[in-house]
Amino acid sequence: MPDESSRFAVPMAAPWSRLITPFQRLIAWLGASRLRFAFVCAATLVLAYNVPLWRGSIAAVGGPSVRGLAFLVALAAMVIAIHAFLLLLIPGRRIPAVLAAALLISASIVLYYEVAFNVYFDKVMVRNVFETDPAEVRDLLTPKLIAYVLLLGVVPACIVAQVRLPSDSWRRRLGVLAAALIGTIVLVGGLSLAFSSHLASYLREHKPLRYLVNPLNFIYGAVAYTIGEHKATRPFEYREGNIERIAAARGSKPLLVLVVLGETARAANFQLGGYARPTNPQLSQINDLIYFGDVSSCGTSTATSLPCMFSHLGRKAFDVDLAPSQSNLLDAVTRGEVDVEWRDNNSGCKHICARTKEIDFRSPPYNEGCTGEECFDEVMTKGLVERLQTNAKDALVVFHQAGSHGPAYFERYPPAFARFKPDCRTKELAQCQRDAIVNAYDNTILYTDYVVAKQIELLESLQDRYDSLLLYVSDHGESLGENGVYLHAAPYFMAPREQTHVPMILWMSQGYRARSRTDEACVRARAEQPASHDDLYHTVLGALGLRGDAYDPALDLLAGCRKTW
Repeated sequence: MPDESSRFAVPMAAPWSRLITPFQRLIAWLGASRLRFAFVCAATLVLAYNVPLWRGSIAAVGGPSVRGLAFLVALAAMVIAIHAFLLLLIPGRRIPAVLAAALLISASIVLYYEVAFNVYFDKVMVRNVFETDPAEVRDLLTPKLIAYVLLLGVVPACIVAQVRLPSDSWRRRLGVLAAALIGTIVLVGGLSLAFSSHLASYLREHKPLRYLVNPLNFIYGAVAYTIGEHKATRPFEYREGNIERIAAARGSKPLLVLVVLGETARAANFQLGGYARPTNPQLSQINDLIYFGDVSSCGTSTATSLPCMFSHLGRKAFDVDLAPSQSNLLDAVTRGEVDVEWRDNNSGCKHICARTKEIDFRSPPYNEGCTGEECFDEVMTKGLVERLQTNAKDALVVFHQAGSHGPAYFERYPPAFARFKPDCRTKELAQCQRDAIVNAYDNTILYTDYVVAKQIELLESLQDRYDSLLLYVSDHGESLGENGVYLHAAPYFMAPREQTHVPMILWMSQGYRARSRTDEACVRARAEQPASHDDLYHTVLGALGLRGDAYDPALDLLAGCRKTW
């Protein structure tokens, strides 16, 4: 006698079977041939997940024309062939499908950021991805990103992951690979010769487009980052040589240097540098403050710029992969018997403070009184005066700000500093007019102005105890829609000036100027000349009256203006 429940099984399953059957057929069709699977996956990735690449390529060939479109078709065929051959190299029945599924999800994420912010994915951008912190991840998680990942990543990945490829013999596998290799070489070589003039111009004049080839750009960046991380496992090596204090630098009071690291502050939006808006109302009222107007950053992201500016090597010789195993300014200053402390309200010190004291103001108990997961930058002076009142040594204190980090600019300043309105109040920059985005960004600069002014006020309150100096400099700049580009981390060779031109501010107490006999007029004249992150190491070392084998007076911004040491 039939089971009573079986009468209901077919009618309930029928609608689902009609929906699932086409997908089952697609999975079976894809799994029937390795060559077919590789080609279809490659074509899908190249054509559907590379909208910015093809948009840029159309502009590169001068718009739609018969010859130009023919070249783009040839270019697509070459890129598809290369992707397909790489997929054919993956062994096994399931591994290629699982890998293709992972590529689809990765490609959907990369596509979102390329479309939303016009960013390029290279090794630096991949480093930012791996080294970001939970707060930054939260800022970047948006409904639009989730939609991209679900519709263009998870759904097709679930289909592809179920493919089972034929269990071919090794002879057949080698035969298919050999044929694919020869076919790829013939196709790519033949099309390269047929469109040699177009291709030569395309590759030479439009190099940034290579960072839009999704997902090869991310794969290349991930491999390069992994190799770099292997370099970072080398044993720590102190490289600065001896550090000595100049006798003339000794005085009746300890020296105190504050280094304030701005985050994503671009010089173009600083009132001190000529910006039309009053974004520096407090700092502009400090008569003895000196602004350096032509300063270049070491990189376009925190992960690169931060360790670079604390290295004595300079941008051209610096290798970010080796930085964790090499000594830096904090190590050198510590050897000079200076008390060092790193105060962080950002994503960490990027190994710079690995051997010194660090306070993380995003973690308990230091984040008490902060709203949500974010702390405003003024929190970093909490408890500092009390600590300095009991300190008898020369001291270096570094502040790593949250500053102007986007896209959630509106979360970087308290409501009282939302003076430029309307300000963009969402992480989805595409939902805001550009004027509102700039307003929100300018509010972050306005708040930074307040924070730095308060730090100078703190130093003034300690003048009876310390001879002090403050140096503010941003790690990199920011694009705010110029040429359709937003945020930062563009490859340095092609980065717009908005991402590399950063503000720098110097303030010295009366006691410090008198003790070091620093000529203020001389410093102001130096501030009119070009400077860079390369100068930070030598300027801070010199400001503390220290000298070492790596010290270069030509890179000390105060050396030519200081008479005592």
